[in-house]
Amino acid sequence: MSDKVYNVLFLCTGNSARSIMAEAMLNAAGQGRFKTYSAGSHPTGEVHRFALEQIAAIGYPLTDLRSKSWNEFAADEAPHMDFVITVCDKAAGEVCPHWPGQPVTAHWGFSDPASVQGSDVEIRHAFAMVCREIKTRLDILMSLPIQKLAKLALKRELDKIGENTP
Repeated sequence: MSDKVYNVLFLCTGNSARSIMAEAMLNAAGQGRFKTYSAGSHPTGEVHRFALEQIAAIGYPLTDLRSKSWNEFAADEAPHMDFVITVCDKAAGEVCPHWPGQPVTAHWGFSDPASVQGSDVEIRHAFAMVCREIKTRLDILMSLPIQKLAKLALKRELDKIGENTP
């Protein structure tokens, strides 16, 4: 078993909900195998309160979560990423910065719970649904024998996770 810690960057446009939830969940559940980050092409500057609520409700820490620009991770001094995963269709369609080290990239589309209009109950429900979808995909990612797969095989596996789960 490899002791390598894999750096993962989750990208979204606003970096206020989906990418933040993915960052928090994989950091906590990855049991030291993953160091995760999140960023946005046009960050809102704040984490959505219902995203924080979901993260706390499932028992994951809220420390160090903040909305940040993807430029932070394209800089020379930034950690080199092993995986870059877009979690919203807008970010997937944008021209991304150059990521040093040529990380494996994938797109996992999730609906945007921050765009849901309605009562707090309806918005919370949308966040809970997306949170469960993210957790399902992260569980699959964590079960992959990453150290045994070639880069192209990893890319195929990550793409399958994004296509075949709700």
